Amino acid sequence: MIIQDLHDIKQPASDDPSRFFNRELSWLGFNQRVLEEAQNPAHPLLERLRFLSISGSNLDEFFMVRVAGLAGQVRENIIEISQDGLTPKQQLEQVRSKARELMCSQDTQWKQLHAELADNKISVIDPSQLRSRDKEWLDDFFLNQILPVVTPIAIDPAHPFPFLQNRGFVVALELKRTSDKKLMKALLPIPPQLKRFYQLPEKSDEDITRFISLEDMLTSLSPQLFPGYDVVGEGVMRIIRDSDIEIEEEA
Repeated sequence: MIIQDLHDIKQPASDDPSRFFNRELSWLGFNQRVLEEAQNPAHPLLERLRFLSISGSNLDEFFMVRVAGLAGQVRENIIEISQDGLTPKQQLEQVRSKARELMCSQDTQWKQLHAELADNKISVIDPSQLRSRDKEWLDDFFLNQILPVVTPIAIDPAHPFPFLQNRGFVVALELKRTSDKKLMKALLPIPPQLKRFYQLPEKSDEDITRFISLEDMLTSLSPQLFPGYDVVGEGVMRIIRDSDIEIEEEA
């Protein structure tokens, strides 16, 4: 074997883009490693769930600041190339691609954890799994704890699309009026003081501790919010707004 003298190996120039990692893509790689902790069976199950939650909140902050900054540069037609050789537009395209992959991995991991939680007698159920006693409790809980703080918003020519706060969680509904079949769209902004999941007071016959998500609770009880309408479509969304603070220095 011939060992080449190190002095004969050509080194890249100090400003060669190959010498640098892109900061945004590197951060996404870090958050991927956080998510991998949620996949590590050496951790307790609830700790793995916590790592999944951390990866989600990290991604929120990343979009609020770093992605918002890149999007602003693209809007301003800034084409300056960073040290790693990418323009803001190229960075934004790669960030979007990597972020989509990360979010798909988060969804996959949640399904895995959901199944493992069920194996440990903890279950997040959907409305079809509610028993009659559950529905009685849910009606009372909804009437006294949820309904007083939720404000339904109709979307029509007389009611323009409202401002939704940063990190706002919203249930979107498509409704059909029973009298004339007319369609209407509505939003249910969720106040921040409400929790995302609520524990049902009784365990199942199999001694399983059960939770129901707030969005499932709202859609299943929508007749109380919109009497005279049937739900024909539903979805949930979260709003992430630009929180990149720009500091203007005085001359």
